[in-house]
Amino acid sequence: MSSTTLEPNPSRRGAHAAAAGPLSGDATSTGPGPSFPRVLNSEFIKFRTLLSTLILLACTVLVVVGFGALSAWGTGSFADQALQDPEAAAAFAAQGGNLAIGVPTSGIAFAQLILGSLGVLLMSSEFTTGMARSTFAAVPRRTPAFMAKLLVVMVTAFVVTAVSVFVAGLVSVPILDNYNLDLDLASSQSMKMLLVNSIYVAAVAAIGMALGSLLRNSAGGIMGLVGLFFVAPIAFQLIPGDFFVQTRKYLPGNTVEPMTAVTHLPDTLEVWQAALVLGAWVVVPVVLAAVVLKKRDV
Repeated sequence: MSSTTLEPNPSRRGAHAAAAGPLSGDATSTGPGPSFPRVLNSEFIKFRTLLSTLILLACTVLVVVGFGALSAWGTGSFADQALQDPEAAAAFAAQGGNLAIGVPTSGIAFAQLILGSLGVLLMSSEFTTGMARSTFAAVPRRTPAFMAKLLVVMVTAFVVTAVSVFVAGLVSVPILDNYNLDLDLASSQSMKMLLVNSIYVAAVAAIGMALGSLLRNSAGGIMGLVGLFFVAPIAFQLIPGDFFVQTRKYLPGNTVEPMTAVTHLPDTLEVWQAALVLGAWVVVPVVLAAVVLKKRDV
């Protein structure tokens, strides 16, 4: 009885595959595999199917619209009082006499906290739930998944903020009319306020996502976000010294006012400087998070 031995030869299909180069499925491929559009679509599906995400987005709209209405009532009451009280009239004039223009964006401070926290949770939850193993097994290079998440959260934050501010303006107009205050939502300054604040909140969401990726902890990322945007400005204002006075200008939360002011405010950055500072606050942590994400274990 004879035996036959087979020499290990690569199959014709394997030889052709090896000669053809790497299989399809890289970040730019349109064939089978995790191309960037597919990764983006999967991240968007994960994003919109989470109940916590929908709750946070709904809370953002309610807070911005609610504070817009409350601010319209408060501004109207203050203007009405200014007609009868000389001191109130002087205080009103000292603030520019056109407080109505900022009414729709009065809830931005809370919107940045909610959507910034959403950015933190979007990335930190991947590690706390173990979903990161599945995500990075499907997208081994990790960077496309990270960029897809970043794009989803920034676009969502921008759109939700813009819609919320516009609705807040619509709600505020009839309230301000009762106090004979005009608010033109179609004016260039109103549109500037809407766009700049929406971009700003999208930037905060990106910073939050970077913190969530770096710390891999939801509580730690949210506390870091609160410290940067709420605690640091107050601390820098209370601590005496020219260093803290000058450094306070470069905190991310203090870049919006120079970019939305009608004229340049004293002791603030120029518009282009504020834009560059805000951009640096986004680019540096995001790049750092992307690099660390590739180097650390899941």
